Amino acid sequence: MFRSLFYGSLWSMMIVVLGCTADHVVIPTVALVDVPPGFSEQVYPADNQPTPERVRLGKMLFFSKELSRTRTLSCASCHNPSQAFTDGRATSIGVDQRIGTRNAPSLANVGYQPYFMREGGVPTLEMQVLVPVQEHDEFDMNMLDVVARLEKDSLVQTLSRSAYQRDVDAYVITRAIACFERTLVSGRSRADQNRLTAEEERGRTIFLSNRTQCYTCHGGNLYTTHAFANNGALANYTDVGRFRVTNNEADRYMFKVPSLRNVGVTAPYMHNGSIATLREVIDRYNRGGMGHPATDASIVPLGLRDDECAALEAFLRSLTDDSFCNDPRFRE
Repeated sequence: MFRSLFYGSLWSMMIVVLGCTADHVVIPTVALVDVPPGFSEQVYPADNQPTPERVRLGKMLFFSKELSRTRTLSCASCHNPSQAFTDGRATSIGVDQRIGTRNAPSLANVGYQPYFMREGGVPTLEMQVLVPVQEHDEFDMNMLDVVARLEKDSLVQTLSRSAYQRDVDAYVITRAIACFERTLVSGRSRADQNRLTAEEERGRTIFLSNRTQCYTCHGGNLYTTHAFANNGALANYTDVGRFRVTNNEADRYMFKVPSLRNVGVTAPYMHNGSIATLREVIDRYNRGGMGHPATDASIVPLGLRDDECAALEAFLRSLTDDSFCNDPRFRE
């Protein structure tokens, strides 16, 4: 019942805000959006190509507490730049100290994702902006009320007209925030630059080995395939995952595979933040999961020694992109 009402109301607002689906084009924007070595250009909606004005407005709105009903939270409350745009909590806290049900995912490289939310139920970044604004346990705010607040801000109105040639409205808000978020590119860690210690290099060899096959789910420049799977790391699940969207039993307890970039600074882990440390995550993979019946068939005991687990952890920590986490462009 809740699932139907949530997605029904969300899609109704999305239709009003977004209208018909726009064609997508690849636009090179080196000055605004970093493209690390080996990365492709992002694919931008035809009606939301990055410009300095749009990024500036989007950043302002990303840090604005006017988006929350109590004026106490902003997007940055759950997506802290210094923590690779996570919040360090098991599950995020919304207005009136309401406790959420999911761990805040990193926004690093969010512009490369093909769909959004841990169950993949939202197809575009512009649409995703609507979710925390209207979610009861997050901002608990009607987008029309957000517009009513922001249209009184002369600077927001000036930037809106400059960026999108219209007064601030839901169309502008969703697009501007998405435009800023597409600048959050991370791909310049020590691992990317091949500046690894001997232990980290050993860990990379283990990561890429047929013995562990970590790369089958966490491969490529983004360290994720964006697939849906159950990694067996938990013995019990209260969140049904992708089943919430598809109502297909095969999708029950399935979640989008996250990127491992900056994983060393984004604890705690899993969709519900129930695993506190990176080493604990590795140990659960090493034992072949916790025995949940939905566990993917590829999750099997690895037989790694303690020193091999330590080396693997060292490599994963080398994926931290300090330049990204400390980039002044992403600070308020």
